[in-house]
Formats: sequence, C-alpha cells, structure tokens
Amino acid sequence: MEILNAITVRRARRAIAPKVLPDEVVNRLFEAAVLAPSCANAQPWRFFAVRSPEKLAAVRPALTEGNKWGTVAPLLVVVTTKPSLDARLEEGRDYALFDTGMATMNLMLQATAEGLYAHPIAGFNPKKVREALGLEPDLVIVTLVIVGYPGGEELLNDFQKASEKSDRTRKPLGEVVGFM
Repeated sequence: MEILNAITVRRARRAIAPKVLPDEVVNRLFEAAVLAPSCANAQPWRFFAVRSPEKLAAVRPALTEGNKWGTVAPLLVVVTTKPSLDARLEEGRDYALFDTGMATMNLMLQATAEGLYAHPIAGFNPKKVREALGLEPDLVIVTLVIVGYPGGEELLNDFQKASEKSDRTRKPLGEVVGFM
C-alpha cells in the first residue's frame, strides 16, 4: 500500500467545478472520515454535508471574499465537534479537535483518491454558517471543507492562480522533528 504518494499528491486546490458529485462518491468520503482513530473511540466529529441548492445558497454568503472560489462547489462539508463529545484527559488534554482533524484528513485523502479537490478553509463566518443550517449552539465549527471536481480558474485572484501552479513547500524534517 502506497500511502505516501496519496499524501504527496493531495493539495488544497481552489479551481473547483460546479459539477454535482454522485451520492456514492460523497458516501465514500464520509466512510473514510469515520474510520479515523479517536481517543477512547469517542468519535467526537460531526460532519454536515451541505449539498442541496437551497442550503448551499444559504451557506455561501458566510465565505470571505478570499474564498469566493468556493461558492461554485457542489459540496461544502461543515466539520464540527463539541466539548461533551470529547475524551478529556488530565492536564487539559482534550482530544476532540485532534480526533476531528484526523477524520477530516481521511476525508480529504479519500477525495484525492476520487479525483476531487478538498480544500479546508478558515475564511468563513461561523455564526452565519450556524444560522444558515440551524446548528446547535454548543457545536464548535472547526472548518469548512470545499469539495469538488477540478475546474477553471475564473473565480481565482492572481495570487490564487499562481498558487495552483506552485510547487509544494514544507519545512525540512530537522526543523520540525526532534530525533532523540
């Protein structure tokens, strides 16, 4: 099994096509997500797959101007958790965000395997998302993941167009890993 290749190929691309995603593809994304490990098997993630034209129209205004490109996506995944779902351990080791992040990465890797782009964003108004979808007040909206097939660059600004074509850069291992 060659997992490093899938990780290397995955990029947070922005040029999304408005083409509708088949149900079976969307289901596989979430099957991959819920197979993620979690502390004490708490599985604290809650995903909301925003796909209907009405709900997409309600959530899109919550995106910042820099994420205008995401307004054509056929799927917006609202990634949430809440404190009551957490496996809380001593010394403030709350795992809900970590576990939810792992589940989100599984979803993104499955999207890559499906030939999709899956781009997590921080540029959105969580209050507007919560109101648009009627989400519980105690849910923490961690991120939105914009998902779709590769598309054109019409909605991208110059920086984003350059980013689509750029090489991936990462810090060297020695800077982020302490070998002991």
